[in-house]
Amino acid sequence: MDLSRVVAFEPTAAEGEAHEAAVLVPVVERDDEPHLLFIKRADHLGEHPGQMAFPGGGREPRDETIFETAVREAEEEVGLRPDEVVLVGRLDDIRTITRYTVTPFVARAPDRTYVPDGREVAEIALLSVPALVDLDNYESQRRVHPTYGEARIHFFHVDGYTVWGATANILVQLLELTTDWRMPTEVDQVVEWDPDD
Repeated sequence: MDLSRVVAFEPTAAEGEAHEAAVLVPVVERDDEPHLLFIKRADHLGEHPGQMAFPGGGREPRDETIFETAVREAEEEVGLRPDEVVLVGRLDDIRTITRYTVTPFVARAPDRTYVPDGREVAEIALLSVPALVDLDNYESQRRVHPTYGEARIHFFHVDGYTVWGATANILVQLLELTTDWRMPTEVDQVVEWDPDD
């Protein structure tokens, strides 16, 4: 995983959505392999319950910068202290169907035990990058959304977890930027959009 490519990357900013949010993509070296730290959102949350995500959330008035949002949320959700975060760089902003503009920040984080905030986070999972880039663990669908049009939905299945949705979109860009992984040209399925997703 070549994080120097993130350092040199010039991200595209997105504007126009109703809300701002940020996520931190923590890269943790464990057993001589890069891992990414994900959270599994609590089942009782109103938006995206039970889904895998990177630590993050909506910008609050006290956040002077959108990066502060990502760091604050990571501390609240998994106990990653601000002084442990070593910023690498940014990826492209993404828009979500819930009308958020999400800014992803890639950062190094120490290999230690992290504690989930039980109010928002059900689990913390460290997934290895070699497993994430294994195409046997990847599939995709083409869906047509009634408002947003056609979209490709990515699914990464590792260690019993499935990363998909906006988090998988961020992951695709990160893996294509920092590894030899490339998104397959063809999708595995074409399906109708599920309004409950």
